[in-house]
Amino acid sequence: MKKPGCHAGRRAREKRRKKHEDVSKVTLTHEAQFVLLRRWLKEKGFASQSLIPVNFHDTGRGLMATQTIKAKDSVISLPEKCLLTTRTVLKSYMGDYIKRWHPPVSPLLALCCFLISERYRGDASEWSSYINILPKTYTCPVYFSDDIIDLLPRSLQKKATEQKEQFQELYCSFLMFFHSLQPLFTQPTEELFTQDALRWAWCSVNMRTVYMEHDQSDYLSREKDVYALAPYLDLLNHCPNVQVEAGFNKETCCYEVKSVQGCKKFQQAFINYGPHDNHRLLLEYGFVAPDNPHSVVYVDLGTLKLCLDEQDKQLTQKLLYLRDNDFLRNLTFGMDGPSWRLMTALRQLSLKPEQYTCWKSVLLGAGVSRDREEWCIHNALKLCNNLTDDNVKALERLSQLKQGANLSLLEQLCVVESLRQEEQRILEHTRVALQNLWGQ
Repeated sequence: MKKPGCHAGRRAREKRRKKHEDVSKVTLTHEAQFVLLRRWLKEKGFASQSLIPVNFHDTGRGLMATQTIKAKDSVISLPEKCLLTTRTVLKSYMGDYIKRWHPPVSPLLALCCFLISERYRGDASEWSSYINILPKTYTCPVYFSDDIIDLLPRSLQKKATEQKEQFQELYCSFLMFFHSLQPLFTQPTEELFTQDALRWAWCSVNMRTVYMEHDQSDYLSREKDVYALAPYLDLLNHCPNVQVEAGFNKETCCYEVKSVQGCKKFQQAFINYGPHDNHRLLLEYGFVAPDNPHSVVYVDLGTLKLCLDEQDKQLTQKLLYLRDNDFLRNLTFGMDGPSWRLMTALRQLSLKPEQYTCWKSVLLGAGVSRDREEWCIHNALKLCNNLTDDNVKALERLSQLKQGANLSLLEQLCVVESLRQEEQRILEHTRVALQNLWGQ
């Protein structure tokens, strides 16, 4: 027999749950920019009733399923005429200018220039309904100041700096090409194709395109042409635990995404960019995935050296040996503790002078004596503690900088903070795993 009030209690809980879900997401369907986008896409042959744009509290803008999507069912199917590719650009008013330029520009740059031009044209642009919903700024490192880059984990700082340098080189290399486009505009190209404008377009292409191979054009450089901007579809957010099948279907002439697991009604529909850790997600897409099963904490050479005995006369030789055998890269901590590569590198570094002949066998997986294994665990703990201390200091500094920061800066600080918090969580698990090893 059910207890009195059981149904009332269940109804109350259900009401509270639904209220929480309603608060956690706000539909964007009736906002003018999305009304125009959906109307424009409908004119091009795409009309999706099963996915609507929603602002989710945890991921921001995304797409919600208005009906259950079964396993192996289509999530979205976007006609080719909705896709913005280099073919679109070469057929446009900008095509002849690109075709005349030597050496040829890259597919990436062609798309970037077209986006900048179409944004400038405003409502006169065929693509204005799409361009108007693109973010005005991004949170990948090419937007970061040096002060913010300094707050990234050391292993990511170098890659972030390289990204900024590569972008700067791209911009400087094509100033003359930008100038060659002057007949298309009344405004000076120096004011139109600015570094800020190219950065926005560069991020829009790198972060929002889907992978789609195209035939090599004689008018573009030899770099692989694999970009396609996909309006509406690019609102799908990444989830590392979701499985999808995505690609261009030549029979239907649509870019299709099919769900492997399915998606419940009124839940957010996701896509999967691949098995990327949070460093790569931040570097290439400007966000961090919470509870990412692919995420690890990297141990860079500088951090590794902090825990080594400088009195070891073989230290330089050991590090050279590890480098020559590609064992100073991808040294990591994960949720289950130190990686095999990290422990193998530490075992090799632990060896005494008279154990020189064991170097090769240790790198191939041979064990070491009990006292050397304890040395490895002890130093792995030191590494873990050093990285934890660095995380704590960075999080304190991020908290200070967030006070009074403008919205754009705040978004950048928050994504770096999320990365640091995720790494702190991994390091806490690592510490427990190492302490258990120490106690054995």
